[in-house]
Formats: sequence, C-alpha cells, structure tokens
Amino acid sequence: MINNSSFAEGKVLLINKPLQWTSFDVVKKIRGLIKIRKIGHAGTLDPLATGLLIICTGKFTKKINEYMGMEKEYTGTITLGATTPTFDLESEPENFKDTSHLNKEQIHLATKQFTGDILQMPPQHSAIKKDGVRLYESARKGIHVKVEPRPVIIHEFDITKIEGKLIHFRVLCSTGTYIRSLANDFGEALGVGGYLSSLCRTKIGNFNVIAAQSIEDFEKELKTLREYEIK
Repeated sequence: MINNSSFAEGKVLLINKPLQWTSFDVVKKIRGLIKIRKIGHAGTLDPLATGLLIICTGKFTKKINEYMGMEKEYTGTITLGATTPTFDLESEPENFKDTSHLNKEQIHLATKQFTGDILQMPPQHSAIKKDGVRLYESARKGIHVKVEPRPVIIHEFDITKIEGKLIHFRVLCSTGTYIRSLANDFGEALGVGGYLSSLCRTKIGNFNVIAAQSIEDFEKELKTLREYEIK
C-alpha cells in the first residue's frame, strides 16, 4: 500500500512506462499526483520503448545514481532489411534490402560479435551533448556530429524467435548501452541493415517489470489511500 505521507521521506516506485510517453512525462505525472517537487527517474527510456522505470522520491533521490549504474535487461524486436536515421521507428525505414538469403544459423552467429566488452557508437539522434548541444538537435538540422565510440558490456544477447525479417531478442547489458545502436550494428553485420522495431526494459538490477505498476494503477491506489485517510 502506498503511504502518501512518506513520499517526502523517500520511496522507490516501479512504473511500467507506457508507449509514447517520455520518461520525464512519467515523472511529471507522478509529481502532480503526489504533490512534491523532489522526484526523479533512474534511467531514461525512449518514447517508443516500454517497461521498467524506477522513480525515486524525496530523500531516495540520492539512490538514483546507484540504480542507474545497475545492469539492465531488455526484450524487443529488430526488423532486418532496412535502416532508419534514428535506428528505430521514430523515423521512416529506408535502404531496403533482400533478406531471403539469411538463415537461422547466420542470424544467431551474428550475435557473438556483440557480446562481451565492445565499443558502441551512440546514435546521432540521442541526448548526448557535444559542445553543449544535444546530438538529436544537430541531427534534426541535418548536421552530423563526430562522436567517439563508447565502451559498453553486452553480457548476453539471445535471439529468442525468428519470424521472417522480425527478430525477437533478449539483451543483458551494462548501463550506457544503446539498444538502438545494437540493432543497427546487428543489421549491418548481417549485410542487410536493421532497426529497432520494439523495446521493453524488463529488469534493472534485481528490480523486475513484473513488479511494476501502470500509471493508471498507481493513480487508482493513491486515490483509494486518500479516500481511506479522509474516512
């Protein structure tokens, strides 16, 4: 049960972020519901991603960096045979290529070069800053910004199902990993291109999306608590 009086003292809320919401949208919504200013999230999810978002309130905002540093698990799909400028469906697919020559063995084998300690190039459409300007702001103006590849760790990269061009996967990785970049690089390694077509964050450390609430359920529980307190 949510204890409305203890948000300022500090709480960790597990929220299942809805599709099309930004991580800040979730923070803003919950801030409005619990009526305190000190609140933040432990790791951004893109608008087209769903899944586990850790929200910290009050004194527990001090734990945000700790949670952000934990390894993360994702599931999702990569669509082969095309690319997009954003590496996901925020932009239109282009550069279409035939994938009929690919077999399951080739697809599974391609994951091996992306496991372990790797260098990953961040997407041009990302929130990383270069000279004080976010990359996506430059990308929207058609400006390509040179950035250095970043070291990340892919602990596990499993293909869980293959449906033609649609590749279902599970990834366990270090913080700072861009799954969009992984999808793009995976398609490039297969010679046909690829983009991230769906994504769900399922775990952060020992926190699991199974234990997360929807925004609607959180709001209903909070309303129920307040009605009980009035009585």
